Amino acid sequence: MTVMEQRGAYRPTPPPAWQPRTDPAPLLPDALPYRVLGTEAAAEADPELLRRLYAQLVRGRRYNVQATALTKQGRLAVYPASTGQEACQVAAALVLEERDWLFPSYRDTLAVIARGVDPVETLTLLRGDWHTGYDPHAHRVAPLSTPLATQLPHAVGLAHAARLKGDDVVALAMIGDGGTSEGDFHEAMNFAAVWQAPVVFLVQNNGFAISVPLAKQTAAPSLAHKAVGYGMPGRLVDGNDAAAVHQVLAEAVRRAREGGGPTLVEAVTYRIDAHTNADDATRYRVDAEVEAWRAHDPILLLERELTERELLDEQGKKAAHEDAEAMAADLRARMNQDPELGTKDLFAHVYARPTTQLLEQEAQLQAELDAETAGPEGAGR
Repeated sequence: MTVMEQRGAYRPTPPPAWQPRTDPAPLLPDALPYRVLGTEAAAEADPELLRRLYAQLVRGRRYNVQATALTKQGRLAVYPASTGQEACQVAAALVLEERDWLFPSYRDTLAVIARGVDPVETLTLLRGDWHTGYDPHAHRVAPLSTPLATQLPHAVGLAHAARLKGDDVVALAMIGDGGTSEGDFHEAMNFAAVWQAPVVFLVQNNGFAISVPLAKQTAAPSLAHKAVGYGMPGRLVDGNDAAAVHQVLAEAVRRAREGGGPTLVEAVTYRIDAHTNADDATRYRVDAEVEAWRAHDPILLLERELTERELLDEQGKKAAHEDAEAMAADLRARMNQDPELGTKDLFAHVYARPTTQLLEQEAQLQAELDAETAGPEGAGR
């Protein structure tokens, strides 16, 4: 007993009963990934939406194959294929309104294209020809982000600013499972929840962060469970079920637009191809695992549903594949053309208003180029 207790000056009182500020139960994800295809819920899905998803999936798969071939031909420096993840990418793009913003990661080229960006411009960054390759404002698509998770705080900032301005805008940020181990992920989640920003986080859990399996990254029951720690709902969905991904994202986008705040969606999928063309996936996973996921292919799942409901016939399949082949042919032809690069392009899109230092650098480069053009005869003049 302390001296103050002995003197009767200290009277400990029990703390008031502690209550959580938010009931965590509604924020927790389901135990199993949500599915639509092959369930009773499929009967309620919009047939036109399913056909549109199917056409985009077929187109996306062909794009992956063609872009991978371009790396082998030396037309691309690198390409991170999203084969097997097409459902996540297509649903993310189609769920947004024109006024909304998409914040992709480097693997999300299909989402960028489905959003309306030119297929060649989408590959320009991976070709090494340009800073981004497309105008982010034209289709409201942020640059493809190669550093992991750095686009997430940007998405939150844009969404928060839009709400402060009174703009009816939602930001959808895409990230891989490896990105959830980055500090930017946690900071973005925390800010989004505190500010109740109209943003949706889509985590494509494809099993590996390059060669590191998910079990070596986190001990959480699922990545969707991380949401409750920040005070936002977490949703778990079958990432190869295009209809389910679209439905879950649509609900999250609607909730954000109506002022309900952010949502974290984990789409459980699988990366069929290697991390990039520079990766040897056989060093860290077995073929049997890959083949098991091939049986759960997003195109096959949707095609089976459409066929069984007599919403897709052989002519419809042929049309989808012919459209995809036409896109691939155009991509090949345009990518086989040598780009016309101008030196001034290096300085064109660095700042909205060029700084003095940037203008000096541009002038210095131009002087060097002029000297080379003049040759030895003009050098001494």
